[in-house]
Amino acid sequence: MSAVRALVYLIIIILWTACAAAPRPHLPDSRAWTADDPVLWYSRPAANWNEALPVGNGTLGAMVFGGVGEETIQINDHELWAGGPMDRINPKGRESLPEIRKLIFEGKTDEATKLAGETMMGMPPTIESYEPLCDLKLKMHNEGKYNDYRRGLNLATGVCKTEWTREDGTRMTRSVFVSHPDNVLILHIDSDRPAEIAFTAAMMRNGDVVSRYESLNNLIMGGSCNNGAGMHYCGAMHANYPGGSGDSHGRALTIGTNTPATILFTSATSLRVSNPEAAARDRLRQASLKDYEVVLAAHIADHRALFDRVSLQIGETSDYIKSLPTDERLKRYQQGMEDPGLEALLFQYGRYLLIGSSRPGGLPANLQGLWCENFQAPWNADYHLNINLQMNYWPAETCNLAELHEPLFDFMDRLQPHGEEVAARLYGARGWVAHHLTDVWGFAVPADGIWGVWPMGAAWLAQHPWEHYAFSKNNDFLARRAWPLMKGACEFMLDYLIEAPPGSPVAGKLVTNPSHSPENAFKLANGNIGSFTYAATMDLEIIHDIFTNTIEASKILNIEPEFRARLVSALARLAPLQISKKTGALQEWVEDYEETDPQHRHVSHMFGLHPGREITPRGTPELAAALRKTLERRGDGGTGWSKAWKINAWARLHDGDHAYKMLSELLKHSILTNLFDNHPPFQIDGNFGATAGIAEMLLQSHAGEIELLPALPAAWKSGRVRGLRARGGFTVDLEWKENYIKAIVHSGSGGKLRVRAPQAAPSMIIKCDGEEVVRSRYDGNDTAEFETMAEQSYEIVCFSVSNWNH
Repeated sequence: MSAVRALVYLIIIILWTACAAAPRPHLPDSRAWTADDPVLWYSRPAANWNEALPVGNGTLGAMVFGGVGEETIQINDHELWAGGPMDRINPKGRESLPEIRKLIFEGKTDEATKLAGETMMGMPPTIESYEPLCDLKLKMHNEGKYNDYRRGLNLATGVCKTEWTREDGTRMTRSVFVSHPDNVLILHIDSDRPAEIAFTAAMMRNGDVVSRYESLNNLIMGGSCNNGAGMHYCGAMHANYPGGSGDSHGRALTIGTNTPATILFTSATSLRVSNPEAAARDRLRQASLKDYEVVLAAHIADHRALFDRVSLQIGETSDYIKSLPTDERLKRYQQGMEDPGLEALLFQYGRYLLIGSSRPGGLPANLQGLWCENFQAPWNADYHLNINLQMNYWPAETCNLAELHEPLFDFMDRLQPHGEEVAARLYGARGWVAHHLTDVWGFAVPADGIWGVWPMGAAWLAQHPWEHYAFSKNNDFLARRAWPLMKGACEFMLDYLIEAPPGSPVAGKLVTNPSHSPENAFKLANGNIGSFTYAATMDLEIIHDIFTNTIEASKILNIEPEFRARLVSALARLAPLQISKKTGALQEWVEDYEETDPQHRHVSHMFGLHPGREITPRGTPELAAALRKTLERRGDGGTGWSKAWKINAWARLHDGDHAYKMLSELLKHSILTNLFDNHPPFQIDGNFGATAGIAEMLLQSHAGEIELLPALPAAWKSGRVRGLRARGGFTVDLEWKENYIKAIVHSGSGGKLRVRAPQAAPSMIIKCDGEEVVRSRYDGNDTAEFETMAEQSYEIVCFSVSNWNH
């Protein structure tokens, strides 16, 4: 019996040893590589920042380089800015404004420019930069030769992974993500079987090691901007590892252990808390008490809850192309090879970046989202208000990420009192104003140069809370959050508008003065170059938009009829848009000036087409035709964000093939290997604008109806999209092939639905719960209108007349 027992024990020991030595099942975060998820991946480490991959949670962001022996995780805290609040209002501005206006009306542009430059610019007229926090440096001491390298970013899980195989066959994995639920960055090292690892970790800032060793598990760093006079910050790191040993090497932490090992990092600044170090330590302590698998699962669930709302498939991409690294796919595309899967990937990448750079309770996405490597960032990585900040949020509503819009509304709430002070002291006006850029400190005065005297920023921003309402139909939001911002922007404009004098092309009408068309210039009759004028077309379009939206809001809420009447009266007197008699194009300025740069990157006078709704092909065909000529004259070049805006514009003109051409131009000439928009340099609004543009090609709802596939290009012969949002509280799924389209429209709050079928398939059958609601055969009216019930879905099938009986 003892011999049998001994044999059994021996068998158990052999099996136990075999199990311990065998490769372990793949890691808990193997969900980061699922076949159906959109993934960016590469076969070599990043050579520079523009090849690294971004992760973020709206507050904490990182760029992952994917090195093997040495890894760099470049980290940003969204709140970390140089500078600080200060009174910058020029005391001479208000008294000089009447003279500046008089000079402009008299055509004395040079004199008006000089006087405005001396009396209206901010004091000083510049802001300081958004800054990086630190680099987390990891040196792996026992990683020699390796093969089968792969690094990638799963957009659906928000997990960035680096994988390689050691010479002994061990598969190593390093996973990086930033958890929104726990507000920490996680770096996790694991392997497919037990493996020894040794690494040194340190934090560096601006080339110097700045971390302080605290224990065998902890490093901390801290300081302040502006040589000690500015914002205070703190970064804290904790290492979890089983057994093994830790050691201090001055300002670094060296660890020798077996896999797995986990590093946690978080940060805080004095923008919101009085003691950043205490805040960072407390957050890190709480997260370090949790198992890695728990933190990972919470992160993926939180991220997927947003990302998985929308899916997109365009055409068919071969398995071979899908198997290629992303940089190779981009290179092939740039050489003219088709890859609809890459176009869909770019769409989802924009949604991913918004999830990573804009979360409720945080700051809005800046010029670089929140990812920035430079202490003096391009354009300070600030908030430009003459298109860039607004473009960042174009996909928020249409692409089913509405709550990610909230940081912009919070930002506007904080900016509004500063804008009210500038309105009163610089312009003698009520309401609130902002100019072409701002920062976290409430900068609201004219900046940079004379082109900064552009007081339209607040009015453009105020379009966004209205759009949030239009998609949600949330009357409480409209009354509580949107109305104060919208009314305040209108109050300023009512006071700023002035009657054009006799001799003007719009004599007796209300105009803005002074006025700019953002960053563009024109030739005067005397040969001089000017940019200062009155009634630039974009000004008139923005005012038309904010007045129209606020009038509608007043009616919906049944409030302030007297204020509404003032808006209606002013809107009726607003100067009309001008079509050039020379070119037939929409004029950029009230006078038919000659452009200094006909292919200028800004096409500001198409605001009325997009993102506004004043100009539509069916409602205002003459203006739409004139704007088409404007876009043709502007050409298909420009910066990445400029091409992205043109995608949206051509989609609104129902020209899917030209919208697709702009998308192709963006991918071929303005996208980096990590799919960041290359302005150049990197500027994130092009990514967001492209995502919004693709959505506009597939679904539009700005003109009082849902239009299915309004700008479908010939290149997209088939496809399906799930989860796009339409104004009125509707969610739309679409599937198309040849002249057959099927849509599922879900009504969130009930109400009337007007739907327009594509021209190629204008006949519709609409059903609800299998019961036919509408059957229309094309007779010149390719629309259907009916009442919907809240939380009910409607199936819409569209087809050509020849397929009626099918």
